[in-house]
Amino acid sequence: MRPRASWDEYFMSIAQVVATRSTCPRKYVGSVIVRNKTILSTGYNGSIRGMPHCSDVGHMMEDGHCVATIHAENNAIIQAARNGVNIDGATIYVTASPCWNCFKMIANAGMVRICYGEFYRDERIFEVARQIGLELVGPLQGGVNLS
Repeated sequence: MRPRASWDEYFMSIAQVVATRSTCPRKYVGSVIVRNKTILSTGYNGSIRGMPHCSDVGHMMEDGHCVATIHAENNAIIQAARNGVNIDGATIYVTASPCWNCFKMIANAGMVRICYGEFYRDERIFEVARQIGLELVGPLQGGVNLS
């Protein structure tokens, strides 16, 4: 009998599935915002609404980064706002640790916990999270094993 997934594993697995919708092949990232074991919003990295996708027309590069896309975390926050969903006090599950700009958005959106899959480039988030009392959990594994 297979072990039952923890809630963190469950929501991280969902974030991994959300990442399959990403439209920038440089990095596939998915995020899920959760409160009280209920999904509030999801997001993946992709182009501005109505604009062509990196996967179709190539990347808009600045300083080694593709700047054509909106990151998964920001898209999840935007989707919550567009749908009138309160995310204060929520947890965000993201397949990669947030960049500095996404971290600031998460903190100011009132989320209290970030669960991430792999580390992604910005160590500032760890010290600032400690200073402001925002819980960081990771790296977490997701993935579905039904055997």
